[in-house]
Amino acid sequence: MSQKNIIFRQSFSLRGPSIWTYPPVSETWIDIGELEDFPSNKIPGLYERLSAWLPGLIEHRCNYDERGGFLRRVQEGTWAGHILEHVVLELMSLSGLPDGFGRTRETSERGVYKLVVSNFHEACTRLALEIGRELLLAAIHDTPFDVAKAIEPLRRLVDRKYLGPSTATIVAAAEARKIPHIRLLDDGNLVQLGYGAAMRRIWTAETDRTSAIAETISRDKDLTKELISAAGVPVPEGREVSDAIDACAAAEDIGYPVVVKPTDGNHGRGVFIDLTAAEDVRKAYAIAVEEGSGVLVERSIPGIEHRLLVVGGKLVAANRSDFITVTGDGRQTVQQLIDSQVNTDPRRGSTELHPLSIIKIDAAANIELERQGLDADAVPAQGREVLIQRNANHAFDCTDDVHPANAAIASLAARVVGLDIAGIDLVCRDIGVPLAEQGGAVVEVNAGPSLLMHIKPGIGKPRPVGQAIVDNLFAEGENGRIPVIGVAGSRGKTPVARLVSHFLYLAGQRVGLACSDGLFLGRRQVQKSDAANWAGGRRLLLNRGIDAAVIENGGPVILGEGLAYDRCQVGIVTNILPEAENLSRWDIQPTGGEFYTTWRSTYRTQVDVVLSSGCAILNAADPLVAEFAELCDGEVILFAADPDTPALAAHRTAGQRSVYVNDGRICLNDGNNETRLCRLGDVPAIGKAKKMETIANVLAAVAAGWALGLSQEVIVTGVRTYGLDLADPFALLPQRGRKAAGVANLNLPSHPSNNPLSY
Repeated sequence: MSQKNIIFRQSFSLRGPSIWTYPPVSETWIDIGELEDFPSNKIPGLYERLSAWLPGLIEHRCNYDERGGFLRRVQEGTWAGHILEHVVLELMSLSGLPDGFGRTRETSERGVYKLVVSNFHEACTRLALEIGRELLLAAIHDTPFDVAKAIEPLRRLVDRKYLGPSTATIVAAAEARKIPHIRLLDDGNLVQLGYGAAMRRIWTAETDRTSAIAETISRDKDLTKELISAAGVPVPEGREVSDAIDACAAAEDIGYPVVVKPTDGNHGRGVFIDLTAAEDVRKAYAIAVEEGSGVLVERSIPGIEHRLLVVGGKLVAANRSDFITVTGDGRQTVQQLIDSQVNTDPRRGSTELHPLSIIKIDAAANIELERQGLDADAVPAQGREVLIQRNANHAFDCTDDVHPANAAIASLAARVVGLDIAGIDLVCRDIGVPLAEQGGAVVEVNAGPSLLMHIKPGIGKPRPVGQAIVDNLFAEGENGRIPVIGVAGSRGKTPVARLVSHFLYLAGQRVGLACSDGLFLGRRQVQKSDAANWAGGRRLLLNRGIDAAVIENGGPVILGEGLAYDRCQVGIVTNILPEAENLSRWDIQPTGGEFYTTWRSTYRTQVDVVLSSGCAILNAADPLVAEFAELCDGEVILFAADPDTPALAAHRTAGQRSVYVNDGRICLNDGNNETRLCRLGDVPAIGKAKKMETIANVLAAVAAGWALGLSQEVIVTGVRTYGLDLADPFALLPQRGRKAAGVANLNLPSHPSNNPLSY
């Protein structure tokens, strides 16, 4: 068995919908060589080693669709490629990534498989594949393998590269509302929700509505207090101090106990509470001054710190902190007691996935211990309770307990500072009693607050904070989408895409076009090289100045890159001509057999992504394309030059929309009524030759314009001006049509040199 190996041949990063699934995946071709003759049931001990090393595999249902289904396949006999798929998915799950998608399929070459797994982050996926291969080979050859050690670098990479929990919960809420998202940084939490002009952006718990001025104000604690106090928000008495002597003087003026903290710190660093002596104030000042640009001394408010999350002026979650204590046993030091009694809690950890942090003896804890006559190495007597930390241990959800008056105070504080999302820290004895009745106060207003304490509270139920943020960004009924028109097929994609773009331009839309001729914004060409690819389409979706996007997708794009968009309003398939394309790189052959079916699967991808409110435009004269009609989630409009084309005739009889040529005229038919638009001779793009493929291209574009709800005047003017070098095509749009299109008063400059209508 020593010669058995698994070789990675090539890999494709499919960053959008593909023939496999909707989310991004990595397709890796693996060569299992001699292992093709050794299914799992012929490798002694393989099942036992895999199930022992990765016990979570018991949850993989596989095609039996039952718990333990995959391991059952291993017992019965399955091949190395399929096993590697499940091993990689389990490793990704153990590293902190969500549950993923996996498929393994044979190629036409014996022993070579296409291994497909979810691609949450390319670097993480590559590392998971490498570790998975080593683990599987160790299991096959019965050599030692330290799973925990092998996974550790993957966990670190995921923690560094994948979305943080706050951002991930917002993205998940957006997905639940079918709002698309695009990650804008490879290793950051800047995410775009929606496309083009309908987009919004988030960065963890900040949004494009979060004012930079408001964020700056929130960092300045003294200024924040001044502003919210003027609005009637209760705040602790206090002032900024210049040095340790001034800090002690301020404490004397205010009266002990006091709080010492940086004027612009965060995450509780350098904050010391309930100080009762000048010596403690001097020590606290020395540390606090290093954490910020200044130091505040404030009256200490009796009670417990609470964090109230306000989104869009509404309280959506609240969490309460608590004292952290340990109990002496007469044997262990304070540090040992912390490690054994506190830090063993599985909710505590060093990553963002842990709702509670590891407790360390920092400067604040040392001061707290000194008050009790202890230090980290002291051994408390048995039964003695030792206070380690007073606040910032937010573990208890208390949303349902918040008094309406306190919720209103928190909302007011956020509004005064100007934050759309704010973490309001207040101190009181009982959050269920108005602050005014118990001497409570707001002590901080935080921009970009952590959401983890509300997503995974130590005690209590999680709160839908991500949903609240998404609902604040997008009103009910909004989905962050602009009309996206995808054009796929073997031939004719570019002229169809350009004509549809021309229609939208005439309709007054700020249209972007990514096609083989380049990238266009309206009539201006901004890229002359081929833009019919994932990058070209993505550029349009990232552009806030785009109202509609037309994106051309060939077979190589779908197979090698994935679509640039998750779903589209209109999906067009012009034709499927195996003899016209070479897709052999993806093991797709022109005729016959299993791989011919995959050719059809390539172009059905464009139909699979049509929204339920959208429309597929299909060539009824191409039987392979016409068959896609039953796969579409939305409406289907068929087109063909001959109205008697069987598929189109049946579609029309069923009362469905179709576009065809009758008596030399382009016609629209909704199943009951026929509308004649114009003569073929009036369409410059068709020309005198009136080639069938050219006519089909025009019909496809007309059908798309109809599906988009464009007026007949716009469509007719569009086909009559497409291909002409016109400085102002609006001049040919009838006045009634201009009003219908909303472009009656446009005064557009002429840019003949950049005219995308010139061929």
